[in-house]
Amino acid sequence: MKKYLLLLLLAIIPSLALSQILVVKDAVTKEPIPVVTVSSSSPSVYTTTDENGEAGISRFKDSEAIEIRILGYKAITKSYSELEKLAFEILLEPIAFDMNDMVISATRWNQNSENVPSKISTVSTEAVRLQNPQTAADLLNISGKVFIQKSQQGGGSPMIRGFATNRLLYTIDGVRMNTAIFRGGNIQNVISLDPYATESTEILFGPGSVIYGSDAIGGVMSFQTLTPEFSDDDNVQFNGNAAIRYSSANNEQTGHFDLNVGAEKWAFVSSLSSYDYGHLRQGENGPEDYVKSFYVQPQANSDEVILQNDPLLQKPTAYSQINAMQKIRFKPNTNWNLNYGLHYSETSPYGRYDRHNRTIDDLPRYGEWKYGPQKWIMNHLKTDYIGETGLFDNLSISLAHQFFEESRISRDFNSPNRERRIEKVDAYSANVDFLKIVSESNTFYYGFEYVLNEVNSSGVSEEIITRTTQPGPSRYPDATWQSLAAYINGEFELSDKITLQGGIRYNHILISADFNTDFYPFPFEEANISNGSLTGSLGTVYRPSESWVINANLSTAFRAPNVDDIGKIFDSSPGTVVVPNPDLSPEYAYNADLGVAHTFGDRLKMDVTGYYTILENAIVRRNFTLNGADSLMYDGVQSRVQALQNAATADVYGIQAGMEFNLNQDVKLSSDFNFQKGEEELNDGSTSPSRHAAPWFGVTRLTYQKEQLNLELNSYYQGEKSHSELSVSEQDKTEIYALAENGNTYAPSWYTLNFKALYTFRESYTISAGLENITDQRYRPYSSGVSAPGRNFILSLQVSI
Repeated sequence: MKKYLLLLLLAIIPSLALSQILVVKDAVTKEPIPVVTVSSSSPSVYTTTDENGEAGISRFKDSEAIEIRILGYKAITKSYSELEKLAFEILLEPIAFDMNDMVISATRWNQNSENVPSKISTVSTEAVRLQNPQTAADLLNISGKVFIQKSQQGGGSPMIRGFATNRLLYTIDGVRMNTAIFRGGNIQNVISLDPYATESTEILFGPGSVIYGSDAIGGVMSFQTLTPEFSDDDNVQFNGNAAIRYSSANNEQTGHFDLNVGAEKWAFVSSLSSYDYGHLRQGENGPEDYVKSFYVQPQANSDEVILQNDPLLQKPTAYSQINAMQKIRFKPNTNWNLNYGLHYSETSPYGRYDRHNRTIDDLPRYGEWKYGPQKWIMNHLKTDYIGETGLFDNLSISLAHQFFEESRISRDFNSPNRERRIEKVDAYSANVDFLKIVSESNTFYYGFEYVLNEVNSSGVSEEIITRTTQPGPSRYPDATWQSLAAYINGEFELSDKITLQGGIRYNHILISADFNTDFYPFPFEEANISNGSLTGSLGTVYRPSESWVINANLSTAFRAPNVDDIGKIFDSSPGTVVVPNPDLSPEYAYNADLGVAHTFGDRLKMDVTGYYTILENAIVRRNFTLNGADSLMYDGVQSRVQALQNAATADVYGIQAGMEFNLNQDVKLSSDFNFQKGEEELNDGSTSPSRHAAPWFGVTRLTYQKEQLNLELNSYYQGEKSHSELSVSEQDKTEIYALAENGNTYAPSWYTLNFKALYTFRESYTISAGLENITDQRYRPYSSGVSAPGRNFILSLQVSI
């Protein structure tokens, strides 16, 4: 594979030549504007600016009329000679109200959202500064369109359109974060990202497999981290930020520092953040079922149950985290742009709070249940080229290595035997992406991808009194997971009002796994899987007028079985154990979207999107036998054998609606509402509500912004899920749900009322404060095993240089 990539690069590089570059910036902020259309009728040429607001315009030489336009800005027309007199730099003036954003998640290239048939939401840096999210999961929650589940404070598992976990995809600076051990249960990997080092966040709703491959069924979450900025003159420029933050509900103590050093051709950005969270206090007003008034304190030879002085304090939930990032950027000329990034994140061990709620005979089920330190390291080298060639106008080459480490540590109450299971993954990826503007109305995006995951899993059994250890059963087999793919996506502007976008991707997955039969009598010692998947999408955007946008999209997606699917052994719930099943094939999703957005003058914007997704050949947990037996002894408990199988279909449908109303120049009212419903097939052919289809939820905001002051009063809310609306697999989980009068579990509705304020003074100083959950509600977001913060005071101070 490496040989073929080298040959491809050798074929490409000789065709590259220097080109005259035009730079387009916002006249107010002086920030570069991507996806600006640059066109001329004589000669008949066309191009768009990249993420740095740059475009090669050598083909426009001698043109007397070059139109430069993008929605949201006033269009201008200049001759080539006039651009030359302006040193090939143009400032565009913004207009008052716009329905479009610059997005990158739809095709890996910057696009105007007016040309994207899929629904995409962005989380602005201004919103992040005001809301002060503690983790990247909380950052996603700001959008009002992503539901966040938490099993412990050190976590956050997004749910999008009735899908979650390994049916959603994460990318960081365009690099796939999903690994071969992303599981169907709730995952916590998103907290490895640093909100302070995040430059922009996008959520693409619905299938994204054409561009991103396996797992992109319910949506794609794309995070762009800080970009090194060059100096805008001949001098070396320094700028940066320092921030501290305190939150009362968990006694948070956070510090952050970032520094950018920019010269003419070199730029560096460094970022360091330290987070420390105490045990989380829940609210006063809510279900008593959420209150656990004790915690377990290990002693020399036994465990002691300690009654808490403050029963609202959720122990154990405390943890800490450190994030560091270093980026280097080099631009030898106007055509080439090289970026290298090093990312590091590590948490302390943190307790899985929902497992500590389990009891047996009125005693705690566990003396210990915690995750070991979660580590993530990424090395990423990205090279971009701008210049007109026969094959492409823009080229991007991305090479990355990621290292993941996570572990699970558990011990029964008063047991001397501790079980530790450690997983390590080395993830390598190579992407080569091209953009070719064929004509003013026709653009192609295409590329190739190779991903390799090497999984190493081990188990250790420890006797805590004598400190003796011996090998124990691992969670996974040692394995490799490979993905090879090619895709092409086309954008066709059929008229000034209609844009068509469609694409196709072929993906081949290879898995090789070696099973250890020392601890469990598996009827196999190895597994080898080789399967291919073909996915496609076709969508259109119709703009009958400046105030209307209608989009429709048909798409397919797939999720190939990974190492977690074929090789995991774990206890899914008391009395059941999931064993490996190497006979799995991909699951497929078929999706339809229809969205409408309308603006009423400069005052009101409304949008609504409806969707329907069918998941076939779904990989679900079902009863199973191992060597003819339907149960086995696991961690000292006789447990019913289950396995993941291609055994079901599932349907998910819903709507997403939004509203923005400008009361006046300074005051705005906005709201987002999400309704989703899902059903999945059971063993007997009957149906059950989907586990990952959250109740209806949303947020309403009233904001005031003028000069240096920004104020917001908002309310987040969730509807109730009754016992019959819970998934069958969730109905017996009394440790995480409230109990109705008849003793049945259910997820109560809830709301929070929150106030945020941000004030900038002396240009360099920003103070922000917030009072969250003003009415001190005790609540748990659906499916969560830990309650959300009670009344919470937040104070943050930031200094910019």
